[in-house]
Amino acid sequence: MKQTYFITGISTEVGKTVASAIITEALKADYWKPVQAGELENSDTHKVQRLISNDKTVFHPSAFDLKTPMSPHAAAEIDGVKVSVKKIKRPVTKNNLVIEGAGGLLVPINETETIADLLEPKDKVIVVSRHYLGSINHTLLTIEALKSRKLNIHGILFSGAEHPTTEGIIAKMSGVTILGRIDEEPYFDQNVVKEYAEKLKSSL
Repeated sequence: MKQTYFITGISTEVGKTVASAIITEALKADYWKPVQAGELENSDTHKVQRLISNDKTVFHPSAFDLKTPMSPHAAAEIDGVKVSVKKIKRPVTKNNLVIEGAGGLLVPINETETIADLLEPKDKVIVVSRHYLGSINHTLLTIEALKSRKLNIHGILFSGAEHPTTEGIIAKMSGVTILGRIDEEPYFDQNVVKEYAEKLKSSL
């Protein structure tokens, strides 16, 4: 049975796109970024395309491509566009689907809706967490927000240099499955992504 994996982060720049590429490669899934804000010539979709090597993945176009690298609600206002959940239609596919969110879970897409409103109850949500001052709080808040919405938390994927005390307390206090880690690599290319895909496949 096909599954949908929704990749969210605890903040921006935590490694969500690399994680999405690895999960896409591991599952040979389709990939979709519902809202892209800024970097339209080098979007997250472009980045994931460069990082995977299987020949099954289909890349579905974003519902909204916004020019300004800001929160979607602000970028949409500058572009004169109205973003809403009802205008964001999921692609139809017979394959597994990886959906990459924008920033964190409660990033607004307009004045009343956030990225969290794009989630469906059956989605397997993967939270990408990276150590920095405040990351424990941000990770636990993200988990609490998902639990309060009764969403399906598949697990936490750590990104970056290992920090045992941070990761240990997150695991204990959240009670959520730890799927693994993506280390602080010198670079990510198709070979590195493929290696991580093999490592993480069994936990997905």
